[in-house]
Amino acid sequence: MRRPLFAVLICALLLGVTGCQSKTVKRPACPPGEVCLEYGNEAEPLTLDPQTSNLVTEARVIGDLMMGLTTEAPDGSPLPGMATSWTTSADGLIWTFHLRDARWSDGVPVTAEDFVYAYRRELDPKTASIYAYLSTILKNGQAVNDGKAPLEAVGARAIDAHTLELTLEHPAPYLPQLLMQTSFYPAPRHVIEKLGDHWVAPGNYVSNGPFKLVAWQLGDHVEVVKNPQFFDAAHVCVGRIHYYPTADVVSAERRVQRGELDINTTFQSNRLQHIREVMPGYARPAPVLATYYVSFNTRDVTPLKDLRVRRALSEAIDRDFITGKLQRAGQIPAYNFVPPGVANYAYGAATRWSKESFVQRQIEAKALLAGAGYGPKHPLKLEIKSSNGSETLLLAEAIQADWQAIGVSASIAQNETQIAFAAYANRDFQVGIMSWYADFNDPMTFLGVLKSDTGAQNYGDYKSAAYDALLSQADHETDAGRRAQILSRAEQTMLDDEAMAPIAYSVSRSLVNPRITGWETSPLNYHRARWLCVKR
Repeated sequence: MRRPLFAVLICALLLGVTGCQSKTVKRPACPPGEVCLEYGNEAEPLTLDPQTSNLVTEARVIGDLMMGLTTEAPDGSPLPGMATSWTTSADGLIWTFHLRDARWSDGVPVTAEDFVYAYRRELDPKTASIYAYLSTILKNGQAVNDGKAPLEAVGARAIDAHTLELTLEHPAPYLPQLLMQTSFYPAPRHVIEKLGDHWVAPGNYVSNGPFKLVAWQLGDHVEVVKNPQFFDAAHVCVGRIHYYPTADVVSAERRVQRGELDINTTFQSNRLQHIREVMPGYARPAPVLATYYVSFNTRDVTPLKDLRVRRALSEAIDRDFITGKLQRAGQIPAYNFVPPGVANYAYGAATRWSKESFVQRQIEAKALLAGAGYGPKHPLKLEIKSSNGSETLLLAEAIQADWQAIGVSASIAQNETQIAFAAYANRDFQVGIMSWYADFNDPMTFLGVLKSDTGAQNYGDYKSAAYDALLSQADHETDAGRRAQILSRAEQTMLDDEAMAPIAYSVSRSLVNPRITGWETSPLNYHRARWLCVKR
């Protein structure tokens, strides 16, 4: 009985290198001598367009297809990408990037104009990019995005084919980090102007990164293969990747165990101990710059406009139970938004009630609700909208129970991840459960989300002139220590307003076959396939 099982496991561990097949291992055949990866990626991408994407699951694929001026090292730190070097003016406002010789996957040269076109496209109001607020760091970016200035006013110009100059609104020493984000990737103007939105379809898509798109079967998988035009193609080990939507993480875990998947980007937190017992070496929990939080729709939901109600709802959440009993994979209770480990920050901001016991918080929450007019004869009723991931559903159910304990009646509405976030962006929700993963390692990646002019990603529509003024002051502060203190004051202002309810600092929870090499701990939780290979 043991020998056949042993043979199946060995076959699964080959990860497609030899094309080994078994009736119990359902994975596509891999060409002899080639390395293939079967990659579980949580959710179906809504788009693979760098300038209109939103979700982490989209960025994982796009980041293997495309490359910006800088790119992620295996540990997530910035490396030269399309730019080989750069210089900065004394005032920190003008950055000059020197581009390498590179080609799109169709053989057309990648030039500085492709970056200028991308940034104008990102800020064009017609594009309606959810990440346009990041690009407002470019000179005149906000005015262009507001439709008050022409696209040509954006602070990006091509000095020549291999020299790009960016002019900023304010100094940003974290710019090399920011430029790794997908919205700062170049755009193939020669294809987009010909095909419009259809440029992202297989057969049309051209990329400048280590892989190129060859297939996308909705609901099933995205397929990419090595891009021979990539400047470092000789050092890319993997020849083909299938990315699968794996919303059912327990099912995905079993597929990894059977050898059908080599990687899955998450596992259910409370199964960590079981996974370690049955799949030694597969689970890779690690600290990551991410925070789970509850967003309150303060624009459209009248009860949530009341500070007392928001504070009561936040106080009533038992974060110690959620992290210590429900999740159990290293998550930490969160009482502020910026998670531990973020660079350039002075920690100290926290909810004013964070030191109180949970019992005392429940008492205060009931009193706050009563003061706002809610109680047994007039209960507060809300709907919690969440994605259909099992981890998010567990959070929703725990919060639902906590709110019931203070007299709040909350129902849960589950949606596919893309549908849920589209609803958040359109304010078609009352309470949303979501997480924010750092786009770059600086407090502004978290705090900037809640600026009044951020747009769709400020899901709760928090608006505070005092908060905005502090962020603006921080943007123009050149002393790093003083900037960190200003940002901490800004976060305290937002927390005092109960703009959102931080729940837990997350951990990355990847399942990775031990034969895969190049997978390193990364605070940004991006593991570009360019660096991966398989032990033979």
